[in-house]
Amino acid sequence: MLDKPAVATLLSQRFANDKHTSLSQLPLPHTMSGAKAAASIIAASIKNNEKIAIVGDYDCDGVCSSAILDEFFCDIGYENYKVKIPNRFKDGYGLNESIVSELDVQLIITVDNGITAFEAANECKKRGIKLVITDHHMPLDELPRADALVDPQCKDNEFAFKEICGAQVAWYLVAALKDELGLVGYELGKFTDLLALAIIADMMELKDMNRVLVRAGLRQINSFARPCFSAIARLSGKESFAFKESFTFKESFTFDDISFLITPLINSAGRMDDATVSFEFLRSGDLRCAEGLLAKISECNAVRKEREKELFELCAKSVSENDKVVVVWGEGWHEGVIGIVASRLARLYKRPAIVFSIDGQRAKGSARSVGKFDILALISSCESFLSSFGGHKGAAGLVAEPSKLVQLKTALNQACTNVDFNQISHDDLLGDIKADCVDSELMDIIDSFAPYGSKNPKPVFALRSALVVSVNTLGSEGLHLRLVLRANNRCFEAVYFNFEKRPAIGVRIDVLFILGRNYFRGQESLQLIIQEIL
Repeated sequence: MLDKPAVATLLSQRFANDKHTSLSQLPLPHTMSGAKAAASIIAASIKNNEKIAIVGDYDCDGVCSSAILDEFFCDIGYENYKVKIPNRFKDGYGLNESIVSELDVQLIITVDNGITAFEAANECKKRGIKLVITDHHMPLDELPRADALVDPQCKDNEFAFKEICGAQVAWYLVAALKDELGLVGYELGKFTDLLALAIIADMMELKDMNRVLVRAGLRQINSFARPCFSAIARLSGKESFAFKESFTFKESFTFDDISFLITPLINSAGRMDDATVSFEFLRSGDLRCAEGLLAKISECNAVRKEREKELFELCAKSVSENDKVVVVWGEGWHEGVIGIVASRLARLYKRPAIVFSIDGQRAKGSARSVGKFDILALISSCESFLSSFGGHKGAAGLVAEPSKLVQLKTALNQACTNVDFNQISHDDLLGDIKADCVDSELMDIIDSFAPYGSKNPKPVFALRSALVVSVNTLGSEGLHLRLVLRANNRCFEAVYFNFEKRPAIGVRIDVLFILGRNYFRGQESLQLIIQEIL
């Protein structure tokens, strides 16, 4: 049975092996293999005033990566460059031959993509275009023919921490460029807000240097140095107006705001329309411009929520309870939301989920994992059924011929025959907690180990034999419950989102819960966020 000191000890043990626990301890740029060579090529192009193209990706990580490099070029006064963020629907993912052919440049720099761009690299060679690839995804056995390649996942890269996102690789490239160009006073810390968004959005491990950067990034976000964050503050009601053109902030953004408010907004434009809007939003120079772009992004996000709800309900109807891995597909499903739907299915069924959208003779899929299970390794074991795939342990993308989807589903499930996903999905369960310990002091202890996410999940506790005092539905469609539970002569407010079972008043139940804060009419209270009724 856990008490508060035991909770603090267990949470601290998650970071026992962290080597980088402050900004001053972060690995130096020269330790990122390929960064110096890449910086040398880019610096020479800058000095020769060559045309440069930055090619990013349409997700939050790719947009942040592009924004970092774009801001650096602006800061040093270099103007002979362009930013190309591929459109999910027109261009597809990453650098390809078509994009190379449309870019009239002498140098292409990829950010958050390119590690498998073999054809595009060959096209660059044919056209005499220099190519610098920066990526963080897993490479194949062979590498593209680039002039310089920076990816911590490559076998010969001895960077001290492998699990970083594309924006971090781009940031290290900027750091190497700072050294190469002799920019002694250039401030790299101003990018930590964008790094925090990208790290959380791309589900990177929130340990070691990632934890350090997200903590620093939250402080930078709350400095409101970028108009984009001021615009989101207005939209979300985190400000109070002093007069027409000025306002003060009554509430700061939290780590959860990054996960559930900011990154979904940044991602929505790329999912539903064109990520260039999100890129321009992050790079907005004034509040008026930022608010105009945010209006467009918010429209995309509203459509995204609608499409996501429709597709999730459709997918849930075709899931078999006997499958170890959820694999569903359909003709013409919206590619922009299949990743989100896969995440929701994985959470609901507590097992990996893959959702495919079929377009003619091509099925494009998005995969999400649970717990510590390596979804990329699972997909790799079934590569004979795939046209292509890539990603990382928690999330991946894959492409297959529609005619092979049934075989692929069978192979994926057979590969997981002996895997107990119920055990894996509960790897964040800290243990049984004493009812007397569930108070604001425990909440403060939990908060002190934030940010929570991949490899540092919010601690889940078990509360045993709690008496159900009241039960009410929440939400316009009654999908959620608000309960009052009593344990050891103490009453607790609890919420159960998307509940699977409704307990009767007067019965005793065991619950798994996360402790959270609830804000209502300016008052703060604690509540149990029920994960499961056992």
